[in-house]
Amino acid sequence: MFAIVKAEAQTSALAVSDSLYAVGNYSEAIGVLKNISSASETVNLKLARGYKARGDFNEAEKYFKLVLQQNPERILSALELGKLLIIQQKLEKADSIFRNLTERYPENAGFQYQLGLIKEKQQDSTAGIYFKNTIQLEPLHQDALFKLAKDELQHREYGMAINYSLMGLNANPGNVSLLSILAQSYYNQKLYEKAIPEFEKILELGQGNEFVHSRLGFAYYNEGMYEKAIEQYNTALEFEDRNSDTHYNLGKLYAITGDLEKSEIHLLMAVLIKKQPVDAEFLSLGLTYKLQQDHKKALEYFNSALEENPENERALYERAIAADNYFKDLETRINYYVAYLNKFEAKGNGDLIYLAKIRLKDLRKEQHLLEE
Repeated sequence: MFAIVKAEAQTSALAVSDSLYAVGNYSEAIGVLKNISSASETVNLKLARGYKARGDFNEAEKYFKLVLQQNPERILSALELGKLLIIQQKLEKADSIFRNLTERYPENAGFQYQLGLIKEKQQDSTAGIYFKNTIQLEPLHQDALFKLAKDELQHREYGMAINYSLMGLNANPGNVSLLSILAQSYYNQKLYEKAIPEFEKILELGQGNEFVHSRLGFAYYNEGMYEKAIEQYNTALEFEDRNSDTHYNLGKLYAITGDLEKSEIHLLMAVLIKKQPVDAEFLSLGLTYKLQQDHKKALEYFNSALEENPENERALYERAIAADNYFKDLETRINYYVAYLNKFEAKGNGDLIYLAKIRLKDLRKEQHLLEE
């Protein structure tokens, strides 16, 4: 009779602890369990999970070990303990548990995957072997395919990265992580036409961020889809408004589409934000003023570009053009072209050198006629 009452009391206590656990009152649930006189396998397992949920990993580890001492065949408890040890960075202990599990259950893909995670955290290059073992046992294992695809992307093995990504996406088209790897693999090869639909799918799934919007913007830019590129870059700025590259690209895009005021604003923002060097930004500002036929300001920015980088050939050439349009004195205009040719005639861009020589010849001819 006493045993029956005791069993009923324990059952009632377990039910109470389960209710408390379900609503997140982990400490109260643990308190109820600790008052149960019989530390059964079930009680110890609930204590282990309660401590884990509360974030008390050392106590959780202790109780998981007690459970396995009481019943070494509890595979799920061993799995939970192994994962807990990984969280605690007790990687050698976790490795021991999962090696034991893989020996007992060699066909279990999940145990191979956990070994891969451990090796990855240990920065052990053999991690990839375990991830490959995982997909050999379970070809559509999404997490393992992502790990393999990501590694191939990082090593610029784009073909393999695409292959692993597509394997996973064929089974789960909404896997954002694999869509990102696939999009980046195309993007990094400058296959923008293929990258665009993959980035767009990520946005359709509501997973946009600065990285996705800026990369999609650049892809649109390179495909001549300037308005779409502007839209994406502006959205990227909503995530991070102090990205100099985003402002720089917007500046160039607005110049292309004829909005020179916005072009100037974004190019100036790029200069203000960016640390050295900023000669490319100053060059773009100069070109924007050139389009406005404000040759004085164009000249100022080309000079600024050259102060940042005296080896910027385009800036030196454009400075000569701006000076030619701004100054009236022929000798001054001639000197700017001479300065460009003295520096780059032997090593520069053939087209620019040709144009500079033609213009210099015309100016000297004009000067000669005036002298006569």
